[in-house]
Amino acid sequence: MNMKRIQQGFTLIELMIVVAIIGILAAVAIPQYKDYTSKSKVASAIASIDGIKKAVALCYQENAGFDTCASSGTGGVPAFTATNVLKTAAADDKGVITATFADASGTDLAGKFIKYEAKPDGVRMSWIVSTDVTADAVKAAITKNSTP
Repeated sequence: MNMKRIQQGFTLIELMIVVAIIGILAAVAIPQYKDYTSKSKVASAIASIDGIKKAVALCYQENAGFDTCASSGTGGVPAFTATNVLKTAAADDKGVITATFADASGTDLAGKFIKYEAKPDGVRMSWIVSTDVTADAVKAAITKNSTP
């Protein structure tokens, strides 16, 4: 009897094409995921600093200046407790808050800083935000609420 053999499985070329497609998708997805995780750490850091920002603004309003607003636990500005994202965060007596990312943050943020500079304007407190983070997407997430 003359029976035709039915093909089972995939050919080598089909498998190679699938591997190439997966490689291309991974090449695009991995940098995007890295930016995503960095931006989530930035969001956590900004939330951690928010209490200090509010305390500095209130201290300025109550004392008509920043002289007593350093992060020493005096003037109503709390001392910062390190987190898994931020190593330090402190306000000085000029209304500048500087926060440094922890080395264990698991991203390229380790050792980088975020700086908030208070700019009082009558009844409103504006903040100029600067950073030494170099990734464009992450830097944009940090500085998007900066007052020019």
